[in-house]
Amino acid sequence: MILTVALSILACRALGIAPVLALKRATGSKRRVTLDWIDDLSVERYRPMLRLLDDAELQFLCSRTGVTPTLMAQFRRQRCQIFRGYLRSLQADFTKICRVMKVLLVEAAADRPDLASLLVHSQIAFAWSIALVQLRLALYSCGIGTVNAASLLRLFDGLKVELQALSPAGISAAA
Repeated sequence: MILTVALSILACRALGIAPVLALKRATGSKRRVTLDWIDDLSVERYRPMLRLLDDAELQFLCSRTGVTPTLMAQFRRQRCQIFRGYLRSLQADFTKICRVMKVLLVEAAADRPDLASLLVHSQIAFAWSIALVQLRLALYSCGIGTVNAASLLRLFDGLKVELQALSPAGISAAA
């Protein structure tokens, strides 16, 4: 039993550190992550997600003459495709922030359990929110319910703010 727990803990740690080590190996040399890079990861870039699948636009479209159910289905499909594009980009940016924070944890002169805890909790919450949004998006594409990505944007922005709060001198990693 103890051996199983120990192996599980080691496996979890290896999975958490493996991307960092792979990143270091792939880049060879370090390059600076500037505040400009972090500022480019603005939550404002993803604000259109909040209104992209808004019911008001569908209702307006339904009120127009000549709008067929086929046209409505096509409209929903196109909006879902655009939303999925935003979602992929948001996931990639969130992953990039997590990767940099993992490097900071590995390279920190002192242990940062607060930062490690925040990172793990943020990753779990983000993964859960992504799963919920994906489920709601699938239902929405069938004409059922709505999709709200506000929780994803809050998680993204919160982790980005944490990264910005770290000392710029301490931020060195591959972006």
